[in-house]
Amino acid sequence: MAETRTNEPRAVGAGFAAYLLWAVFPLYFEALHDAAALEIVAHRVTWTFVFCALGVTVLGAWGQVRTVWRNKPLVGRLALAGALVTLNWLIYVWAVLNDQVVDAALGYFINPLVTVGLGLVVLRERLQRLQYLALGVGAVAVAVIIVGYGHVPWVGLGLAFTFGLYALMKNRVGLRATPVVGLGFEVLALAPLAVGYIVVLEVTGRGQFTGHGAGYTLGLALTGVVTALPLLFFAFAAARVPLATMGMLQYVTPIGQFLLGVLVFHEAMPLARWLGFGLVWVALILLTLHGVRSIKSRGVG
Repeated sequence: MAETRTNEPRAVGAGFAAYLLWAVFPLYFEALHDAAALEIVAHRVTWTFVFCALGVTVLGAWGQVRTVWRNKPLVGRLALAGALVTLNWLIYVWAVLNDQVVDAALGYFINPLVTVGLGLVVLRERLQRLQYLALGVGAVAVAVIIVGYGHVPWVGLGLAFTFGLYALMKNRVGLRATPVVGLGFEVLALAPLAVGYIVVLEVTGRGQFTGHGAGYTLGLALTGVVTALPLLFFAFAAARVPLATMGMLQYVTPIGQFLLGVLVFHEAMPLARWLGFGLVWVALILLTLHGVRSIKSRGVG
Protein backbone atom coordinates (compact mmCIF):
# COMPACT_ATOMS: atom_id res chain seq x y z
CA MET A 1 0.00 0.00 0.00
CA ALA A 2 1.32 3.47 -0.91
CA GLU A 3 2.23 5.72 1.96
CA THR A 4 -0.40 8.39 2.67
CA ARG A 5 1.09 11.87 2.81
CA THR A 6 -0.45 14.54 5.02
CA ASN A 7 0.17 18.23 5.59
CA GLU A 8 2.27 17.63 8.67
CA PRO A 9 3.18 21.13 9.99
CA ARG A 10 6.88 20.29 10.39
CA ALA A 11 7.17 19.02 6.82
CA VAL A 12 5.15 21.88 5.33
CA GLY A 13 7.36 24.29 7.30
CA ALA A 14 10.47 22.67 5.83
CA GLY A 15 9.07 23.02 2.31
CA PHE A 16 8.16 26.66 2.90
CA ALA A 17 11.64 27.31 4.33
CA ALA A 18 13.28 25.79 1.24
CA TYR A 19 11.33 27.94 -1.19
CA LEU A 20 11.72 31.05 0.99
CA LEU A 21 15.51 30.60 1.11
CA TRP A 22 15.59 30.27 -2.68
CA ALA A 23 13.44 33.42 -2.88
CA VAL A 24 15.99 35.56 -1.00
CA PHE A 25 19.05 34.23 -2.87
CA PRO A 26 19.36 37.52 -4.83
CA LEU A 27 20.19 39.36 -1.61
CA TYR A 28 23.00 36.92 -0.82
CA PHE A 29 24.60 36.91 -4.25
CA GLU A 30 24.26 40.66 -4.64
CA ALA A 31 26.39 40.98 -1.49
CA LEU A 32 29.13 39.07 -3.35
CA HIS A 33 29.01 41.36 -6.40
CA ASP A 34 32.77 42.13 -6.28
CA ALA A 35 33.38 38.69 -7.81
CA ALA A 36 32.24 37.73 -11.31
CA ALA A 37 29.45 35.18 -11.77
CA LEU A 38 31.84 32.43 -12.89
CA GLU A 39 34.05 32.86 -9.82
CA ILE A 40 31.04 32.78 -7.49
CA VAL A 41 29.74 29.61 -9.13
CA ALA A 42 33.20 28.02 -8.91
CA HIS A 43 33.14 28.65 -5.16
CA ARG A 44 29.56 27.38 -5.00
CA VAL A 45 30.55 24.09 -6.64
CA THR A 46 33.69 23.73 -4.50
CA TRP A 47 32.11 24.44 -1.14
CA THR A 48 28.98 22.45 -1.93
CA PHE A 49 31.22 19.44 -2.52
CA VAL A 50 33.01 20.10 0.80
CA PHE A 51 29.65 20.39 2.57
CA CYS A 52 28.43 17.11 1.04
CA ALA A 53 31.66 15.29 1.99
CA LEU A 54 31.28 16.48 5.58
CA GLY A 55 27.60 15.52 5.55
CA VAL A 56 28.37 12.01 4.29
CA THR A 57 30.96 11.63 7.04
CA VAL A 58 28.61 12.82 9.79
CA LEU A 59 25.80 10.58 8.53
CA GLY A 60 28.11 7.59 8.07
CA ALA A 61 26.99 7.25 4.45
CA TRP A 62 30.29 6.32 2.80
CA GLY A 63 28.90 2.83 2.18
CA GLN A 64 26.19 4.33 -0.02
CA VAL A 65 28.84 6.43 -1.78
CA ARG A 66 30.68 3.23 -2.73
CA THR A 67 27.42 1.62 -3.86
CA VAL A 68 26.58 4.56 -6.11
CA TRP A 69 30.15 4.70 -7.45
CA ARG A 70 29.89 1.10 -8.65
CA ASN A 71 26.76 2.00 -10.65
CA LYS A 72 28.42 3.82 -13.58
CA PRO A 73 25.17 4.66 -15.45
CA LEU A 74 23.83 6.27 -12.26
CA VAL A 75 27.08 8.22 -11.79
CA GLY A 76 26.78 9.43 -15.38
CA ARG A 77 23.22 10.63 -14.87
CA LEU A 78 24.19 12.43 -11.67
CA ALA A 79 27.13 14.07 -13.44
CA LEU A 80 24.82 15.27 -16.22
CA ALA A 81 22.38 16.56 -13.62
CA GLY A 82 25.30 18.37 -11.98
CA ALA A 83 26.27 20.03 -15.27
CA LEU A 84 22.68 21.21 -15.79
CA VAL A 85 22.25 22.62 -12.29
CA THR A 86 25.67 24.31 -12.46
CA LEU A 87 24.66 26.02 -15.71
CA ASN A 88 21.44 27.03 -13.96
CA TRP A 89 23.48 28.53 -11.11
CA LEU A 90 25.69 30.44 -13.56
CA ILE A 91 22.75 31.98 -15.40
CA TYR A 92 21.06 32.85 -12.11
CA VAL A 93 24.09 34.49 -10.48
CA TRP A 94 24.84 36.40 -13.69
CA ALA A 95 21.23 37.65 -13.71
CA VAL A 96 21.45 38.88 -10.12
CA LEU A 97 24.77 40.66 -10.71
CA ASN A 98 23.41 42.30 -13.88
CA ASP A 99 20.11 43.63 -12.48
CA GLN A 100 17.89 40.99 -14.06
CA VAL A 101 16.25 39.54 -10.97
CA VAL A 102 12.77 39.99 -12.46
CA ASP A 103 13.80 37.97 -15.51
CA ALA A 104 15.13 35.30 -13.16
CA ALA A 105 11.74 35.26 -11.42
CA LEU A 106 10.12 34.83 -14.84
CA GLY A 107 12.22 31.70 -15.33
CA TYR A 108 10.90 30.09 -12.18
CA PHE A 109 7.34 31.17 -12.93
CA ILE A 110 7.43 29.42 -16.32
CA ASN A 111 9.36 26.40 -15.04
CA PRO A 112 6.14 24.40 -14.36
CA LEU A 113 5.09 25.06 -17.97
CA VAL A 114 8.49 23.85 -19.22
CA THR A 115 8.16 20.74 -17.05
CA VAL A 116 4.79 19.94 -18.65
CA GLY A 117 6.27 20.56 -22.10
CA LEU A 118 9.21 18.25 -21.42
CA GLY A 119 6.78 15.60 -20.24
CA LEU A 120 4.98 15.88 -23.56
CA VAL A 121 8.09 15.89 -25.79
CA VAL A 122 10.54 13.69 -23.88
CA LEU A 123 8.36 11.33 -21.84
CA ARG A 124 5.50 11.20 -24.38
CA GLU A 125 2.99 11.96 -21.63
CA ARG A 126 -0.63 12.54 -22.64
CA LEU A 127 -1.77 16.02 -21.72
CA GLN A 128 -5.27 17.19 -20.89
CA ARG A 129 -7.07 20.19 -22.34
CA LEU A 130 -6.15 22.59 -19.52
CA GLN A 131 -2.48 21.64 -19.81
CA TYR A 132 -2.46 22.33 -23.57
CA LEU A 133 -4.24 25.63 -22.93
CA ALA A 134 -1.68 26.58 -20.27
CA LEU A 135 1.20 25.83 -22.66
CA GLY A 136 -0.45 27.95 -25.34
CA VAL A 137 -0.97 30.89 -23.00
CA GLY A 138 2.63 30.55 -21.79
CA ALA A 139 3.92 30.65 -25.39
CA VAL A 140 1.88 33.80 -26.05
CA ALA A 141 3.33 35.34 -22.87
CA VAL A 142 6.89 34.77 -24.10
CA ALA A 143 5.95 36.19 -27.51
CA VAL A 144 4.51 39.32 -25.87
CA ILE A 145 7.71 39.82 -23.88
CA ILE A 146 9.87 39.30 -27.00
CA VAL A 147 7.84 41.85 -29.01
CA GLY A 148 7.76 44.34 -26.15
CA TYR A 149 11.47 44.04 -25.32
CA GLY A 150 12.78 43.41 -28.81
CA HIS A 151 14.81 40.41 -27.68
CA VAL A 152 14.34 36.90 -26.34
CA PRO A 153 14.17 36.72 -22.49
CA TRP A 154 17.08 34.26 -22.49
CA VAL A 155 17.68 34.53 -18.74
CA GLY A 156 14.15 33.37 -17.90
CA LEU A 157 14.08 30.70 -20.60
CA GLY A 158 17.59 29.52 -19.74
CA LEU A 159 16.72 29.12 -16.06
CA ALA A 160 13.42 27.39 -16.81
CA PHE A 161 14.89 24.87 -19.27
CA THR A 162 18.07 24.07 -17.32
CA PHE A 163 16.10 23.48 -14.13
CA GLY A 164 13.38 21.59 -16.00
CA LEU A 165 15.97 19.29 -17.58
CA TYR A 166 17.69 18.93 -14.19
CA ALA A 167 14.39 17.88 -12.61
CA LEU A 168 13.82 15.43 -15.46
CA MET A 169 17.26 13.89 -14.91
CA LYS A 170 16.64 13.68 -11.14
CA ASN A 171 13.35 11.94 -11.89
CA ARG A 172 15.27 9.32 -13.89
CA VAL A 173 17.68 8.86 -10.98
CA GLY A 174 14.81 8.34 -8.54
CA LEU A 175 15.61 7.43 -4.94
CA ARG A 176 18.82 5.52 -5.65
CA ALA A 177 20.88 8.14 -3.81
CA THR A 178 20.09 10.19 -0.71
CA PRO A 179 20.02 14.00 -1.18
CA VAL A 180 23.49 14.55 0.31
CA VAL A 181 25.12 11.69 -1.61
CA GLY A 182 23.33 12.60 -4.85
CA LEU A 183 24.30 16.28 -4.63
CA GLY A 184 27.87 15.28 -3.84
CA PHE A 185 28.10 13.21 -7.03
CA GLU A 186 26.45 15.99 -9.01
CA VAL A 187 29.22 18.46 -8.17
CA LEU A 188 32.03 15.86 -8.11
CA ALA A 189 32.80 16.03 -11.83
CA LEU A 190 33.00 19.82 -11.85
CA ALA A 191 34.74 20.28 -8.48
CA PRO A 192 38.32 19.79 -9.84
CA LEU A 193 37.65 22.36 -12.59
CA ALA A 194 36.14 24.76 -10.06
CA VAL A 195 39.08 24.42 -7.66
CA GLY A 196 41.56 24.81 -10.51
CA TYR A 197 39.82 27.97 -11.71
CA ILE A 198 39.85 29.47 -8.20
CA VAL A 199 43.56 28.67 -7.80
CA VAL A 200 44.40 30.27 -11.16
CA LEU A 201 42.46 33.40 -10.22
CA GLU A 202 44.20 33.70 -6.87
CA VAL A 203 47.71 33.01 -8.25
CA THR A 204 47.26 35.59 -11.01
CA GLY A 205 45.86 38.19 -8.63
CA ARG A 206 42.41 38.26 -10.25
CA GLY A 207 40.58 36.34 -7.52
CA GLN A 208 38.34 37.97 -4.93
CA PHE A 209 38.48 35.27 -2.24
CA THR A 210 41.07 36.93 -0.02
CA GLY A 211 40.97 40.57 -1.11
CA HIS A 212 37.88 41.94 0.64
CA GLY A 213 38.21 40.98 4.27
CA ALA A 214 37.23 37.98 6.38
CA GLY A 215 33.49 38.62 5.99
CA TYR A 216 33.63 38.41 2.21
CA THR A 217 35.83 35.31 2.31
CA LEU A 218 33.34 33.67 4.66
CA GLY A 219 30.49 34.68 2.36
CA LEU A 220 32.07 32.85 -0.58
CA ALA A 221 32.91 29.82 1.58
CA LEU A 222 29.34 29.62 2.87
CA THR A 223 27.91 29.31 -0.64
CA GLY A 224 28.11 25.55 -0.08
CA VAL A 225 25.87 25.70 2.99
CA VAL A 226 23.57 28.22 1.29
CA THR A 227 23.21 25.85 -1.67
CA ALA A 228 22.74 22.62 0.27
CA LEU A 229 20.47 23.78 3.11
CA PRO A 230 17.31 24.52 1.06
CA LEU A 231 17.89 21.33 -0.95
CA LEU A 232 17.86 19.30 2.28
CA PHE A 233 14.73 21.11 3.51
CA PHE A 234 13.12 20.41 0.15
CA ALA A 235 14.03 16.72 0.24
CA PHE A 236 12.56 16.37 3.75
CA ALA A 237 9.30 18.01 2.69
CA ALA A 238 8.96 16.30 -0.68
CA ALA A 239 9.05 12.87 0.94
CA ARG A 240 6.22 13.72 3.36
CA VAL A 241 3.96 16.42 1.91
CA PRO A 242 1.23 15.85 -0.72
CA LEU A 243 2.22 16.84 -4.25
CA ALA A 244 -0.57 19.44 -4.39
CA THR A 245 0.88 21.25 -1.37
CA MET A 246 4.40 21.23 -2.81
CA GLY A 247 2.98 22.54 -6.08
CA MET A 248 1.50 25.54 -4.30
CA LEU A 249 4.57 26.16 -2.14
CA GLN A 250 6.85 26.36 -5.20
CA TYR A 251 5.43 29.76 -6.13
CA VAL A 252 6.94 31.29 -2.98
CA THR A 253 10.31 31.44 -4.80
CA PRO A 254 9.38 33.37 -7.96
CA ILE A 255 6.93 35.62 -6.11
CA GLY A 256 9.65 36.53 -3.59
CA GLN A 257 12.22 37.12 -6.33
CA PHE A 258 9.75 39.19 -8.35
CA LEU A 259 9.04 41.41 -5.33
CA LEU A 260 12.76 41.82 -4.64
CA GLY A 261 13.41 42.76 -8.26
CA VAL A 262 10.67 45.39 -8.34
CA LEU A 263 10.67 46.77 -4.78
CA VAL A 264 14.30 46.36 -3.64
CA PHE A 265 16.37 46.44 -6.83
CA HIS A 266 13.94 48.82 -8.59
CA GLU A 267 14.04 47.04 -11.94
CA ALA A 268 11.87 48.51 -14.68
CA MET A 269 8.41 47.03 -15.32
CA PRO A 270 7.17 48.46 -18.64
CA LEU A 271 3.75 47.52 -19.99
CA ALA A 272 5.03 44.63 -22.12
CA ARG A 273 6.63 42.99 -19.08
CA TRP A 274 3.44 43.37 -17.02
CA LEU A 275 1.36 41.88 -19.86
CA GLY A 276 3.82 39.00 -20.27
CA PHE A 277 3.88 38.22 -16.55
CA GLY A 278 0.07 38.50 -16.41
CA LEU A 279 -0.29 35.88 -19.13
CA VAL A 280 2.21 33.61 -17.36
CA TRP A 281 0.16 33.88 -14.18
CA VAL A 282 -2.99 32.97 -16.14
CA ALA A 283 -1.18 29.90 -17.50
CA LEU A 284 -0.13 28.88 -13.99
CA ILE A 285 -3.71 29.24 -12.74
CA LEU A 286 -4.80 26.87 -15.52
CA LEU A 287 -2.10 24.37 -14.54
CA THR A 288 -3.12 24.62 -10.89
CA LEU A 289 -6.76 23.98 -11.77
CA HIS A 290 -5.72 20.91 -13.76
CA GLY A 291 -3.65 19.66 -10.82
CA VAL A 292 -6.52 20.12 -8.36
CA ARG A 293 -8.96 18.33 -10.67
CA SER A 294 -6.54 15.43 -11.19
CA ILE A 295 -5.97 14.99 -7.46
CA LYS A 296 -9.72 15.09 -6.73
CA SER A 297 -10.44 12.55 -9.46
CA ARG A 298 -7.90 10.16 -7.93
CA GLY A 299 -9.19 10.79 -4.43
CA VAL A 300 -5.76 11.80 -3.17
CA GLY A 301 -5.63 13.97 -0.03
